[in-house]
Amino acid sequence: QVQLVESGGGLVQAGGSLKLSCVVSGRTSSIYTMGWFRQSPGKDREFVARITRGTGSTDYADSLKGRFTISRDNAKNTVYLQMNILKPEDTAVYYCAVDPRNLYFSKEYMYWGQGTQVTVSS
Repeated sequence: QVQLVESGGGLVQAGGSLKLSCVVSGRTSSIYTMGWFRQSPGKDREFVARITRGTGSTDYADSLKGRFTISRDNAKNTVYLQMNILKPEDTAVYYCAVDPRNLYFSKEYMYWGQGTQVTVSS
């Protein structure tokens, strides 16, 4: 089993920055892919970014490239999401997810965190 706990969400003004963290515990050695997703009210959960635990290879949603950066610290079993130049449309619950497979944009990650709210005011 794997457990995930996100933190770092909050209220920020447009143009500001936030850094989300996700601490992973349990069978961390089984993890291949670590990702971030987000969900706004009334919308489907959408892919934000992913990183491989081993090589650190990254992929991003096209619309977020250049503003968001995903990273990981394997020694701390933590994956991060640095969000810059935030916009009101970035308001959502952000979820961390991990999986033993090499997943990209799929929502079929096996393990999910409880989510952390990010609210961007205009």
